[in-house]
Amino acid sequence: MNIFERMRAGGIIPHTDPEWAEVWEIVNQTIALSAKLNASGKVEEIRAILSEILGQSIDPSTTVLAPFSTNFGKHTTIGKNVFINHGCSFLDLGGITIEDDVLIGPQVKIVTENHPVDPTQRKSLDLKAVHIGKNVWLGAGAIVLPGVTIGENSIVAAGAVVTKDVPSNTIVGGVPAKHIKNI
Repeated sequence: MNIFERMRAGGIIPHTDPEWAEVWEIVNQTIALSAKLNASGKVEEIRAILSEILGQSIDPSTTVLAPFSTNFGKHTTIGKNVFINHGCSFLDLGGITIEDDVLIGPQVKIVTENHPVDPTQRKSLDLKAVHIGKNVWLGAGAIVLPGVTIGENSIVAAGAVVTKDVPSNTIVGGVPAKHIKNI
């Protein structure tokens, strides 16, 4: 498997991996395109630039507001009728899937990357995918950490830090996020 396939599979990618140069090439392209995206004042143009960053066509029913940042982009999939508010940040080397009809509030962070605890391995990356189910609402400032799946129709309260899977039809909140009630 090449480095991109290994990233999507999850687990530790050593910082000494010789294929990192290929990743940095895409990261540099993403940085340049992100500057262009964040300078735009038009939703249609933002959608077009984000499509280029992600390497997939973003459906016209999806709206992303600038500023928006991602470190890689190629490992994010965004469904139809999704709304991503201002100031969101996606670290997607491990893979982010956002299904249809998702609402993402301002300043939300979705993170698929971590580092090993062992200080001798700390510069390596430990990657785990994040999956956001249909019709989920992520409140303002929520943080979704690596390996989390949020089930369909669920709500993550503003400011919550999601460290574990969220079942469908559930509201969670707090730090770390805990069950508040069923929908």
